[in-house]
Amino acid sequence: MKNLDDILNMAKNVQDELSKAQANLDSIEVEGVSGGGLVKVKASAKGRIISVDIDESLLQPSEKQMVEDLVAAALNDARGKADAASNAEMGKMTSGLALPPGFKLPF
Repeated sequence: MKNLDDILNMAKNVQDELSKAQANLDSIEVEGVSGGGLVKVKASAKGRIISVDIDESLLQPSEKQMVEDLVAAALNDARGKADAASNAEMGKMTSGLALPPGFKLPF
């Protein structure tokens, strides 16, 4: 069994790697799309919305409700992709760690 200093050093290393991985999430971009590409939302894997692109054909008062629905759908699509990218990135960080079964990060 490892001594307490080894365990504390391992925990510090894990925390440092976790911080690096989380900082990297803001540089990973995903794109949510709805309406067959009429509405696009770019977001970071951390969930920050970078841009929204709405096709000009939707910019008519009679299309207001549809535009609102498509923007919401694109945001949800971007959020789902951001979560997937985040989970993949964090999975890379924890894949080499010898953690006990059922142990979850972050602490």
